[in-house]
Amino acid sequence: MNSDSSATYSDNYFSQPQLTVRAVITGMLLGGFMSLSNLYVALKTGWSIGVSITAAILAFAIFAFLKKCNIIKNDLGLLENNATKSVASAAGYMTGGGTIAAIPALMMITGQSMDGWHMFFWITTIAMLGVVMAIPMKQQMINQEQLRFPTGIACAETLKALYQGEEKNGATDTNKAKFLTYGGIAGAVVALLRDFKASWVPFNLPEKIQIPGITLAGRPLADYTLSFEGSLIMFGAGAIMGFRAAWSMLLGAIINYAILAPWLYSHGIISEKLGYKNIVAWSVWFGSAMILTSGLLAFAFQWKTVLRAVKSVATGFGGKPGENGELPEVPMHWFFIGMGILSPIVIFLEWYIFGIKIWMGIISVILGFFIAIVACRATGETDTTPTGALGKITQITFGILDPGNATTNLMTANVTGGVGLHSADLLTDLKTGYILKADPRQQFWAQFFGVLGGSLFVVPAYRLLIPTANLLGTDQWPAPGAQTWKGVAELMAKGFSTLHPTAQIALFVGGFLGIVIVLLERYFPQYKKFIPSAAGLGLAFTTPGYNTISMFLGALVALQLERKAPEKAEQLVVPVSSGFIAGESLVGVLIAALVVLGVIPGK
Repeated sequence: MNSDSSATYSDNYFSQPQLTVRAVITGMLLGGFMSLSNLYVALKTGWSIGVSITAAILAFAIFAFLKKCNIIKNDLGLLENNATKSVASAAGYMTGGGTIAAIPALMMITGQSMDGWHMFFWITTIAMLGVVMAIPMKQQMINQEQLRFPTGIACAETLKALYQGEEKNGATDTNKAKFLTYGGIAGAVVALLRDFKASWVPFNLPEKIQIPGITLAGRPLADYTLSFEGSLIMFGAGAIMGFRAAWSMLLGAIINYAILAPWLYSHGIISEKLGYKNIVAWSVWFGSAMILTSGLLAFAFQWKTVLRAVKSVATGFGGKPGENGELPEVPMHWFFIGMGILSPIVIFLEWYIFGIKIWMGIISVILGFFIAIVACRATGETDTTPTGALGKITQITFGILDPGNATTNLMTANVTGGVGLHSADLLTDLKTGYILKADPRQQFWAQFFGVLGGSLFVVPAYRLLIPTANLLGTDQWPAPGAQTWKGVAELMAKGFSTLHPTAQIALFVGGFLGIVIVLLERYFPQYKKFIPSAAGLGLAFTTPGYNTISMFLGALVALQLERKAPEKAEQLVVPVSSGFIAGESLVGVLIAALVVLGVIPGK
């Protein structure tokens, strides 16, 4: 980044508090609540929302308000907020430990729920192992090679703007907290009016708004999931994801639900009940194949990144602690101690909970280390952590090592994917700290607190929302991301020949198109905006049509605002959309809890 980033640390470091008690508590609470939002949204859309920048802005706004009210004496300092954000980021990404992909996929295959304590220890130890595995990569990838980690840089610049009062496009980042709040209130109101069922409530918003007067193969559009929904979550998600991904998903939804599904229904290939669950039982093969081949090919084109990652990590082991006034790095012996403690625990849990052979558990941890290296470098260079493609590599590997065993296939991939995600998240946070001259050792411990806090929120929420496996793959909880993991696991376990002939064709066509799209993107980059996103197109085949329609509308509104008033768009789109998602999802989780407790009637 800047030339002064590697300079010696100023006296400010030694005088400013960083990982304080209030930073830890605030980060755990903010990250925990955002992990609930991520869980809710990901189980509906397959997408997750960024955490760190939102957490930094909220923490700043909360403490500024508390000081203004004379509740506290001292502001939350810059480096203290950086530590808060590190805790929150680790907590918010605890959904990446398996609760939105591998675990629901396993539940759909086996029909059995996962014990709460088993889930807690499982996702917690995987995340902590990922944090430890990032230690030898920090000095090489951040200090020496100066990889960008764009989100880390953006978060550092946001914190600087908040604390130095710098203006960007005529509006300070402080104002974004207000728009985030307004969006949150709007989302909360929508959730209350839609989901809060009580005799004294004057009216409820409809969950789905049908499109009248149009039928396909003699059935209304709503039977094919083509309708509008009374929700702001998907609208906000579409505004954030960008127009290319959104129009790609809409294209996929039209092909799947408006063309293929009516044809399949009229030929008796899918159940006459229609609906999301019955349609996606067929379309998942097209979508999964496209996501798999496009992800693996795009990853293969990054072979230079992979080679550099493997070569450079050895240098990290030889890194020396800070000298000549530089802040000491995370000691390398922490890596060996952490690996020595956490690796046997993960391997034991693989055997104890899932019956995975010990030697396969050992392989999964070793493979996880190399996948973490690649995930960190890919994140540093592109700001994208390819956990999907990396997880599929593990699924294919263990599909060969343990053929026919879907549990081994899924949960070993859960280990490698979770480790890679949390390693990359730590390095992204450390990039922010490196620019701000924060203590990497304190950020390391901040991540551990965040992992613990996120698990304490995510596990009870998951079991509250998904008490039984039969809720997954339904209109209520479609779990599109898990559908892909489930599809690959079943294919590796049952074999290609068990699929319906039309599903076999869909598998080949989807896989072929995934390859074609990646090749078109690579060799004709000037036309990329006209080429559908393979991930978006494939995901549309595992996502309900009403979700996709809402996401497209959100992306369309954001696009128009960006074209007509780019300064307002920069200030409004992400904060308001994030508010929609956070407010509605958190109230949705709260209402679900009240239903379970019997306080209010269910839907």
